[in-house]
Amino acid sequence: MSNWVLGLTGGIGAGKTAVSNALAEKGITIVDADVIAKQVVAVGSSGLQAIVDKFGAAILHTDGTLDRAKLRAIIFADEPSKTWLEQLLHPMIRHEILSQLKDATSPYVVLSAPLLFENHLDKLCDHTLLVDVPEAIQLARTAARDRVSTEQVKSIIAAQMSRSEKQRRANTILNNDKSLTDMYNELEILHQNFVSIAVNHSTSA
Repeated sequence: MSNWVLGLTGGIGAGKTAVSNALAEKGITIVDADVIAKQVVAVGSSGLQAIVDKFGAAILHTDGTLDRAKLRAIIFADEPSKTWLEQLLHPMIRHEILSQLKDATSPYVVLSAPLLFENHLDKLCDHTLLVDVPEAIQLARTAARDRVSTEQVKSIIAAQMSRSEKQRRANTILNNDKSLTDMYNELEILHQNFVSIAVNHSTSA
């Protein structure tokens, strides 16, 4: 794989999607692990059929789509089921990610994943970018966006890798605690730098 891969991640409410969308507007191919994770369990997929075979048709909505809330409840209550699901889906997701990274034609390609470090997807990347904000901003933004309680947001944050550990692992940190304009300005500088690195990478490969 000769494409230079930028791993993009960030905690809930940090603004990873805004960064991803801005890079897409600059013509950068975005490989979104969340989108792929949904595709591998779409109606008619082998992934969905395996889940139905394991847990029964009650795991589906009436329209045949996966009832994610019901599946989440099962796997959080039963560790063997969680392990089984991960062993089923992670290879499928990884295969599709690799395929899309290989097919990208932009100067560099972004692998966007909220669990980039947790799922070891950073190993597929040449460089990682963490979109970072203080937890107080995460709480406020997510509660307002998703119309959920701050307690619920706190439990989601607690289930993710700690902010300090993500900061330690990331190659570059984009602080997104100011205005969108500030973020876009800083991102433009980073983007130009990534293009330059990627061009040098491709000529020396």
